[in-house]
Amino acid sequence: MSAAAGPSVGSPSAAVFVPPHDHDDQVRMRHAHAAAARTFKVTPAGPDVWGWQGRTLGRRAGRWWLRLVCAPQDKRNLRLWEGTATAHQALPRSVPRPRLHDVLEWSADRHAYRAELSEYVPLPALQTGGPVLTVDLELPSLWWADLRLALEATSTVVTDRQAVRQQWVDKNLTRFLGIPAFQVSAWTTGHGDLHWANVTGPPLVMLDWEGWGQVPVGFDVGLLHAYSLAQPVTAARIRHEFAHVLNTPAGRAGELVALAQLLQVASRGGHPDLAPRLARHAEHLTGTPVPI
Repeated sequence: MSAAAGPSVGSPSAAVFVPPHDHDDQVRMRHAHAAAARTFKVTPAGPDVWGWQGRTLGRRAGRWWLRLVCAPQDKRNLRLWEGTATAHQALPRSVPRPRLHDVLEWSADRHAYRAELSEYVPLPALQTGGPVLTVDLELPSLWWADLRLALEATSTVVTDRQAVRQQWVDKNLTRFLGIPAFQVSAWTTGHGDLHWANVTGPPLVMLDWEGWGQVPVGFDVGLLHAYSLAQPVTAARIRHEFAHVLNTPAGRAGELVALAQLLQVASRGGHPDLAPRLARHAEHLTGTPVPI
């Protein structure tokens, strides 16, 4: 789920969250980050960049980005925990992304830690402060072509990782869209959390690959479009550039799953300004009113 994503790997300019509420947790995370820096023999100098619920802490360290992930020792989500490393191993080099340099894992005080040293990306993300687009973007045709090529290259990767599960569709589609759940007929390998705080440009660099895996066809671009609904020019550009995906039955199904996931986030208080637009667009696609 996109709501659970941390800040982007390799860049400080993606969705930024607040430090943990508990001061002791802040101190513990900073100490662990410093310990990883000593092991890697790097010197962090950039500001703290916290991830969702204080689960991650990243800082620039020269030409590197040092990101620390933490979880209770018995509650690690292995898909997210290992996502950056498995993406580094599996994705074609043609997919523009920060390269992972080294990984370190350890446990202490009933917590598991994972430190990842990646290339630092000096480009800002196209949206800061969160994934929802707040201003229309004027991106050149080459950028859109690069995004299409990157998603096509990603789709060629064979993996058993699941970024979206049919079980989630079965359980939640009716609840959030008001339509009968359907069997996803076409799956592909995707980013899994494609939004404007996870891309730079130009040139294009795609950040935060921890949640990559199998998604319904149309899910990635449907998610990017949904996060753009408040900016109609950019939203229309996405539909134009990816008409070959979104204007197909499989692509429409993937877009509906993306909308349902964001409506679930909205039901928990996330993206309150975007929620009515999500509901209206879902109704436009299905003909069924969506209560919010």
